Amino acid sequence: MTDSKALHQPIPLADASWRYVEKRSLDDYRADDWAVLIAQRKQYYDAHCVDHMLRLLTQQKDDLAYVYSVNNYYHCLQTATRMLRDDLPDEDVVVGLFHDVGFITCNQTHGEFSAALLRPYISEKNHWMLIRHAVFQQYHCHELDGCDRHERDKWKGHRYFDWTAHFVDQYDQRTINYDEEILPIGAFEPIVRRFLSEKQKPIVYE
Repeated sequence: MTDSKALHQPIPLADASWRYVEKRSLDDYRADDWAVLIAQRKQYYDAHCVDHMLRLLTQQKDDLAYVYSVNNYYHCLQTATRMLRDDLPDEDVVVGLFHDVGFITCNQTHGEFSAALLRPYISEKNHWMLIRHAVFQQYHCHELDGCDRHERDKWKGHRYFDWTAHFVDQYDQRTINYDEEILPIGAFEPIVRRFLSEKQKPIVYE
């Protein structure tokens, strides 16, 4: 067992002009302390949020494949590439890029994972689609034991049914091929930054 120990020194601040609030717990914070935290955290989030989101995806770049000729990283890039080539809005391209970001980590709930990640920024349409896209993909799984291809039918008539079915058909179940165009992550980074900068993410205190 590894012995636990305290850090020898504080983690360096991201900006040399910032200062620590040297209180031992949030119970000890007062108005001046909160002012420092709010100002510095807003700047920190603005500078690093997109980098953190992209790292969730790019850390999968070198993963080995298990059946498809691409791994999950390149699947997500291929999805976003198709959506960009089809001149879809920035929001849809960003959603396509991150739609399976949690596929390996939390496979059974990866739609909810992506929906939660993007919820502060995206429309109800795409939030609904992300949560249910795995069920809609079952429609394309022929001769798969235990798979109900028509489970999606329980949502027939819903205003987002057609969009979800279209996304899965054109941008999800087909984007598993190494010999199709896959733009690099750098092609999408400015789109992600532009889209997120236009949306205000609420500050959560924790």
